Amino acid sequence: MKSAIDISVQLGKRLERFGNDEASSEVIRQAVSANGWFSVREIAYAVEAIRSQMLQHDKLERWLSVYAINPRTPKSVAVVMAGNIPLVGFYDLLCVIAGGHRAVVKPSAKDTALMLYVVSLLREIEPEIPVNVIDDEGLLSSVPDAVIATGSDNAVRFFRSHFADIPMLLRGSRHSVAVLAGDETEEELSGLESDMLLYSGLGCRNVSMLFVPRGTELKFVSSEVNPKYRNNYLQAKAMLTMRGTAFADAGSTLFVPDRDFPAYLSTISVAEYDEMDEVTDWIALHDNELQCVVTHCVNHPRSVPFGCSQRPRLEDCPDDVDVMQFLAEL
Repeated sequence: MKSAIDISVQLGKRLERFGNDEASSEVIRQAVSANGWFSVREIAYAVEAIRSQMLQHDKLERWLSVYAINPRTPKSVAVVMAGNIPLVGFYDLLCVIAGGHRAVVKPSAKDTALMLYVVSLLREIEPEIPVNVIDDEGLLSSVPDAVIATGSDNAVRFFRSHFADIPMLLRGSRHSVAVLAGDETEEELSGLESDMLLYSGLGCRNVSMLFVPRGTELKFVSSEVNPKYRNNYLQAKAMLTMRGTAFADAGSTLFVPDRDFPAYLSTISVAEYDEMDEVTDWIALHDNELQCVVTHCVNHPRSVPFGCSQRPRLEDCPDDVDVMQFLAEL
């Protein structure tokens, strides 16, 4: 069987033409039809981010060099995927393959077409690749050696109960914030807009809270958004208006003064600060709720540059839990 690196690199090469041939174009149509939150542009963005950040030989080699792989007895690892953004579960699948284990994949009903397409490419590249796809019934009847699952907090509670006797890596809800110094360039602010609005703000890596120097005037132009997102924007605007809550209207997004994560999709909390210590203290207090911090002025182990929150690297472990280390210890 080919090495995990060779398989991954070949997958990356096959994805170079994603969306430019009949087979992948049909998959995109199916994905958009099945999930009204997905768009053609954002699916293409997700695939390109995976290809460029996770499927390059040098990056894979550097990432895997720190782990002791080659398990004596490969384990069966159930990977239960979320469907809030396109192919969000791919990283876990890649980790299981790279770790030398057998992947039992349960795609989200909201993202089945894309994941099945990727699995089909993997099987073309390496017919013996140990990847099986199951549905909800198959998941409930399966007896894996370990589980990696991502979902809502309620889903996490179910997984914890149903798979109580085996090793689990469970992920619930997280948020991302951005810290501005006030000297950001137009390019950085444009990147921040993408960090907030890409995938309609549904990802845990989407920025939903801004820290800005006191007196900062936010200038974001109205962006084209998903119709579902716009409906949320209109509903949130009406609700905030009825409650008499102050907000700034950017035309597609509402900026609300707050030091907590927003209650509504399409709203961004804005916290003004006088001293940077206020921000670092808040981040330290809420660190277990954070996925990443978009900034150029705060040192944080999960900080990323503006415009890069939805382009995670192989080393950017979700929820700050090292998936490869979890698999190495099975």
